[in-house]
Amino acid sequence: MTKVARTQWWTMRVLLCIGLMWCLSLAMFILSNVDQQGLVVTGQHRLKLHEKELIETSSAEDIMKRIVRFADDLLNVVVHSGNFSHPPHLRDYKGELRALQIKMEAENVQARMRNEMIKELRSDKIHLQQEVTRLGELLKQQMEREEKKLTNVKADDQIEEDKNCPLPPMGEYPECKKKIKWMQMMWKTNPCYKSHGVNGSLCSILFYLSEVESWCPLFPGRVIPTAPKQNVEAVSEDAVIRESFKDLYPLMGNRVQYRWIQQRITSMENIWVEAGRSFLAKYNLTKWKAKHILVHPGLVTDESGFQMAKSAFSGGPLGELVQWSDVISTLYTLGHHLHLSASIPDLNLFIGKGSCPNQKSVEPNLIYTDIIGLKQIEKTLGKSWTKYKCMMRVLDSFGTEPDFNHPSWVRKHNLKSPFGSLGLSLMQFNTMFPHTPDNTFMGFVVQRPLTSEESERLNSIKRQNQALVYGKRATFWKGKEAYLDVIHKYLEIHGTVDRGAQIPKYVKNHGIVKGPEVHTLLRQSKVFVGLSFPYEGPAPLEALANGCPFLNPRLHPPQSRLNSDFFKDKPNIREVASQNPYAEAIGEPYVWTVDMHNSTEVERALTSILNHTIEPYIPYEFTCEGMLQRVNVLTEKQDFCHGTPSWPPLSVLQVVKAEVSASCKQACQKKGLICEPTFFPHLNSAKSLANYNIDCKTSELSGNNLVFPAFSNSTKHCVFQSDPLLFSCVRSDNSLTRVCPCRDYIKDQVALCKACI
Repeated sequence: MTKVARTQWWTMRVLLCIGLMWCLSLAMFILSNVDQQGLVVTGQHRLKLHEKELIETSSAEDIMKRIVRFADDLLNVVVHSGNFSHPPHLRDYKGELRALQIKMEAENVQARMRNEMIKELRSDKIHLQQEVTRLGELLKQQMEREEKKLTNVKADDQIEEDKNCPLPPMGEYPECKKKIKWMQMMWKTNPCYKSHGVNGSLCSILFYLSEVESWCPLFPGRVIPTAPKQNVEAVSEDAVIRESFKDLYPLMGNRVQYRWIQQRITSMENIWVEAGRSFLAKYNLTKWKAKHILVHPGLVTDESGFQMAKSAFSGGPLGELVQWSDVISTLYTLGHHLHLSASIPDLNLFIGKGSCPNQKSVEPNLIYTDIIGLKQIEKTLGKSWTKYKCMMRVLDSFGTEPDFNHPSWVRKHNLKSPFGSLGLSLMQFNTMFPHTPDNTFMGFVVQRPLTSEESERLNSIKRQNQALVYGKRATFWKGKEAYLDVIHKYLEIHGTVDRGAQIPKYVKNHGIVKGPEVHTLLRQSKVFVGLSFPYEGPAPLEALANGCPFLNPRLHPPQSRLNSDFFKDKPNIREVASQNPYAEAIGEPYVWTVDMHNSTEVERALTSILNHTIEPYIPYEFTCEGMLQRVNVLTEKQDFCHGTPSWPPLSVLQVVKAEVSASCKQACQKKGLICEPTFFPHLNSAKSLANYNIDCKTSELSGNNLVFPAFSNSTKHCVFQSDPLLFSCVRSDNSLTRVCPCRDYIKDQVALCKACI
């Protein structure tokens, strides 16, 4: 019993020691925690700290209560009744002590996290203070720079006076001093200034800025020269067909923008001169007047960013450059005075908006440009734009339709296009092919042999068992392998595509070649193979001119801005059903339109082509003489500056009632005619329609559709167009019958009626 009692006493002593150590460590933890918080908490944070201390104190009190209970249990053991054979049960505090230890460790972690957060906040505060200081310094420096700049500007306003030219009062000429300072530095940059007597002296500059331009007050004792300027109207003179282009080439000035254009013009000069003589022999030109014409191809300007002039020699698109070459050649051959612009500074100089006005310049009668150039001209002219708007003739390869041309209609119907919203008369847009009667057909020339010797050489070339593929870019060939494999079964295939392009190995590639080499290859080939792109280019007609049939791929589905990335920005919804719709209309045996994914159809066409030969063929409207005839009439007769157009003559009008759901273009074609939109105003009233046996029971004006004038067959209700910019030949309606203005046309010269020449 004594041994048991001794053991229990020893156990009690050990446990008391453990409890004492626990109490001491707890007290140290509480004190250290309070000390840390006391270091970081100041002012308004102490109230919150007191709340935390209450929580932590309550936690410590809880621990003390547990220690007290533990001690009571030990004392109960000591004062037990004396029967040590069955000692009272001692509770197991191991679990509770472990839980307390974990809780204390967690609180230590929280304390460390608080300390780290406080350090970070202090660091952020210091960084923020540094940033505020830095920004303050920057603001101070900026203010100093502005003050310095203002001081410099004020200093610049001070002009060193010449004792021979005391400056007159400038109160009414606020820009005079700036112009004088600019002229003192820049007068040598343009020979025009020197031609007006500027020599760098203050007197000469002041005389120029007050007498030639109007930036400064007139110097005392001086008068503005009364010599008449010629920039009001061009002197009227008869047009004379030119026999040489020698005076045309200096106008291009060897500028890179005109390099390819000049190369083509030079190569065809003899053909143009010959065509001019032939044209003069057939038509009396005494009533035609020479015009001053500004030519500004916006696409070739550096400001456009298209780099078209530079890429022309490395496989870039040539269609627009071909057309520009031929427009310039046509206008010059017809005897008009051309002013060629290749940049915005050129444009500024010609239209009198430059820094040095040219007293010899004249107002243009016509301005030929493209849509890019039109926007450049509009920006350059500013408020004067409205004066020149009716003079514009806009080369527009794929055409513009009324809903994309009308600014309000575009906004209302969300018809976004970078080439739309121009608000011109639709006939001011000049297309490459006659695909829409809403626009004017300008066209281009299909090049033929240059000389009789060249013609004899080409005629002596024998056809080889070969095909020439239409495609200068490797991307045009992509996905066409199966189609080309079918053709290769019958013919050796040649190409003029970029060197290094991934094309079938059996293709004999000649690389990018010039025009004469292309003509030689076409003379050697039995078929010119289209790849479905590029659309509506001049090359298929060049093939026909060399007696080489064109294999024209049909497009499934027809391509338009609704389903094609190429057409998505074009200002029309015209559908292109084959690679070249104009060539498709020429038909067999010259043009074979096929589904290139149907090998049977392709082979059938090839068999027919190989069993037939064709003679070289060029539609008259694509010859030099045909273009001279067409452009001569258009430049003389088309007038958008003086009210309702009076050309074509109203005597050629033929009224046709379209079937429901048919357009006027379709209705006129069905009668062997062409829709003439300039006649729409003559049909746009109930009184006018009565002359053509159309009785309107009721009528109204509306600008909500592009098919007016039209009427309902059932109610005889007529609707007339309230907005002249919305007249259209190409739109149709499922419930209304259109009243269509049609006219005849010269065979192979669709732009002109039979009475137009």
